[in-house]
Amino acid sequence: MTVHRTRMRALLLATSAAGFIVSGCSTTADAAPRATAATISQSEAQQGAQQHPQLLQEFGGAMSGPQAQYVEQVGKNIAVQSSLSNARDAFTVSLLNSSVNNAFAIPGGYIYTTRQLVGLMNNEAELAGVLGHEVGHVAARHAQRRQSTATKNSILGALGSILAGAVLGNSQVGQAITSGIQQGSQLLTLKFSRSQELEADRLGIQYLQRAGYDPRAMGTVLQSLALQNALDASLQGRDNASVPQWASTHPDPASRVQSALRTAGNATGVTNRDTFLTRIDGLVYGDDPAQGVIEGRQFIHPSYRLSFSAPSGFYMVNGTQAVSIQGQSGQAQLTTAPYNGNLDTYVRQAFASLSQNQQVAPQSLQRTTVNGIPAVFGTARVNSGNSQVDVVIFAYEFASNQAFHFVTISQAGRSSVFSPMFNSMRRISANEAAQIIPRVIDVVTVGSRDTVQSLAARMAYTDAQEQRFRVLNGLTANQTVAPGQKVKLVVRGS
Repeated sequence: MTVHRTRMRALLLATSAAGFIVSGCSTTADAAPRATAATISQSEAQQGAQQHPQLLQEFGGAMSGPQAQYVEQVGKNIAVQSSLSNARDAFTVSLLNSSVNNAFAIPGGYIYTTRQLVGLMNNEAELAGVLGHEVGHVAARHAQRRQSTATKNSILGALGSILAGAVLGNSQVGQAITSGIQQGSQLLTLKFSRSQELEADRLGIQYLQRAGYDPRAMGTVLQSLALQNALDASLQGRDNASVPQWASTHPDPASRVQSALRTAGNATGVTNRDTFLTRIDGLVYGDDPAQGVIEGRQFIHPSYRLSFSAPSGFYMVNGTQAVSIQGQSGQAQLTTAPYNGNLDTYVRQAFASLSQNQQVAPQSLQRTTVNGIPAVFGTARVNSGNSQVDVVIFAYEFASNQAFHFVTISQAGRSSVFSPMFNSMRRISANEAAQIIPRVIDVVTVGSRDTVQSLAARMAYTDAQEQRFRVLNGLTANQTVAPGQKVKLVVRGS
């Protein structure tokens, strides 16, 4: 979580961003006419230039250095295959400092992928395929086709969806609170139909072929994403490999793998595997300590010197502006807002910001101290159809000009599930903060005595080392490694 004083408008992403990973597919089979890519218009270029700085801020900022330059090079090479422009300089390709598997593009030639998604890839063709998929959304004008639907329906982040879903139902109250809470979540984007996702896959495969890459890379990267989804579900204690329906902003990559492989057929091309692995060696993987890190159920932010633990049975997602805490019995976020030194005012303003259409206010405010930290909390009970929910805001003063707060939502009378989390907030020492170092990708060459198991034992995790190693390297349960082969490990950086 990196604190920003300004927040992204939900409509910006809802109407413009074309997402590879977080754009949720609807179940409707919209008619998908063949894409006829027009050139980038002046109005699209202007729109993209205006939105680009906000998107960078929303998704952790653009990375720089050799790794970012490499991603930019590959992205521009694939983008010119789309006929949107023959000039490489017409495209802006950004590697984002985000630990979420994500890629998207906006009109005007702006293309984005996160370092986390790049770290999951295993060759240059997969990188080109993902970026080509995003360019395909833009070339096919998918955002424009879905804009009317997006502006009529709420575009829900992981926390917000449960408000309009499992807890609140599809009520106006739930939608109103949702629109206030979900701003700043990097899980927001436009929902594309299944046919549009498949069309973007097909276009990406076409671009791969034109550029001389192996077109099957689109299928293999989708397979890696499907395996990552399954691993995440297992690690988070979910009983299925998909994000729960109430929190789903992801299309299902598993359902697109075979389609992509069929489209690619028996065509071949280069993958540039070793080049790719060499170029991403040392890339940060997982949470950046500058944004805070999740270790099991604990969140630690070394810069802000704070830590808390999620309740048992909940899991966390670290975004650039908020930490989302998710579970079947409720949802929460930790975030911040401008602070003038008055915690009561801070909490009331946080309640007021939850809804633009219906006033949400606490019944009362209570002062307390949590592990020596001044705190104020309040609860609002909100009617939603035939049921009620409790919205709690629990705020902490860390400095005269800095406060943080949880927003939690649960069924009426059940907000106590978050009490252990509220009471776990604490300041951490300078020594504890100094111990938080990033994990990075370490590309190694398999030796004659190395096995999957011996290599996996070097992964910087205390659990599921072999499963993590296999997913990271695109290896199925029965595949082995061979001497001389390059593979990725995740190790502690410096």
